[in-house]
Amino acid sequence: MPKRTPPIFPATSRQLALLGERLRAARLRRRMTQAALATRADVSLPTLRKLEQGEPSSSLATLLRTLQVLGLDQDIELLAKDDEVGRRLQDIHQVGAPRGRSRTS
Repeated sequence: MPKRTPPIFPATSRQLALLGERLRAARLRRRMTQAALATRADVSLPTLRKLEQGEPSSSLATLLRTLQVLGLDQDIELLAKDDEVGRRLQDIHQVGAPRGRSRTS
C-alpha cells in the first residue's frame, strides 16, 4: 500500500513551494543541473525534483543533504533557534508551579 501524506495547510504549502524555489535558484546560481545536484546529494532525480517543487513528502534528510551540497547547511541552524514563545510558556509554568510542601512544626 502506498504511503500517504496527510493534508497540509495552505500556508505550509506556500512555505514549501517558496523553499523549493529558493533551492532551485541556489542550484541555478551555482550552474548545477538537477542531475548533478541529485548525484552529489545522493538522492534520486525524481526526489530532487519533488524537493524543488515543494512536495511535502520530501524528507528532512534529503533537504539537509541538498543544503550541504549547495553550501547552505549553516542556514539550518537558524530554524527554531529563538523559541521566544516556548520560553515564555516555560516561564509561566515555572512561576505557577507549586514549590513543594511547606513544613509545619
